[in-house]
Amino acid sequence: MPELSTVWFLLLGFLFAGYAVLDGFDLGAGILHLFVARTDLERRQVLNSIGPVWDGNEVWLITAGGALFAAFPIVYATVFSSFYLAMMLVLAALILRGISIEYRGKEAATWWRSAWDVGFSVGSALVALLLGVALGNLLTGVPLDAGGVYRGGLIGLLNPFSLLVGVLTLALAAQQGASWLVLKTEGDLAERALKAQTAAQLVVLAAWLAATGFAFAGSLPAVDNFKSNAAAWIGPLLVANAIFFGFRATLMGQQFRAFICSSLTIVFLAITAAAALYPNLVPAVERARSLTVDNAHSSELTMQVMLVVAVLGMPIVIGYTSFIYWKFKGKVRLGEASY
Repeated sequence: MPELSTVWFLLLGFLFAGYAVLDGFDLGAGILHLFVARTDLERRQVLNSIGPVWDGNEVWLITAGGALFAAFPIVYATVFSSFYLAMMLVLAALILRGISIEYRGKEAATWWRSAWDVGFSVGSALVALLLGVALGNLLTGVPLDAGGVYRGGLIGLLNPFSLLVGVLTLALAAQQGASWLVLKTEGDLAERALKAQTAAQLVVLAAWLAATGFAFAGSLPAVDNFKSNAAAWIGPLLVANAIFFGFRATLMGQQFRAFICSSLTIVFLAITAAAALYPNLVPAVERARSLTVDNAHSSELTMQVMLVVAVLGMPIVIGYTSFIYWKFKGKVRLGEASY
């Protein structure tokens, strides 16, 4: 039983990391939308750089949520009931950015398009920030009561460490989005995206070092596994390498390598977070109340059946996703059907 629940822990990590990488660049494109694109034509190019894939990228988040419900229903119930307002804000931000993309081109009026441009950027930034705040709270430990419920409200989630992790995820999304825009656009827009990429890389490095230092200085639960298990340090070492080679690729004008390094930075940070959390899924301030892979999983039969479904379904999802990205490769070219 523990072995199967650990497999599901790893599978959830894969799904959330996949979402962070794929939706990361279109969230990042939204975050940078108002800053790197200065004309209506340039803003249309930003939208069309993610147009064929952005809604498919969000399927990874839905899939991860479904997997969480199937494998760890107690965790699903605790997270969605305890953090209800925060989750609704994330959902509202996702809806805002989605309708902003779709409605922007329905009218030609400048005020109309500018309003939806703001909605696109604000919605994208909120999603990246709030998901980081959620991760930060998991790493610090949640004050669950005896019934496994968090009653601190939204304000209680905005502690210094979680906000710092939120800044890190915001910068990661901006870095990923800038790297994508450099690949997909040309001219002045690509040049501004390149400058934004360099700035985001610096913020990612600073925020990562600050969050790591904060965690160790405060002896947060997130560092416990690193103190007791040397293998946990593989993640941070990989992160450092990905950041270094990302800087190098950017300076050398190797655009695709810079995007790959940005993606790997996200993946390696996800590995680091998983190493910090395991075996916890929702660590509690009072350790005995933590939800772990051992005490929060569903029945063995459910995990076995769903694992078969995942093994059969994931290659299809990966294959379909790969085909879409191959189909729409290359620089953005605007046409009649474009946003």
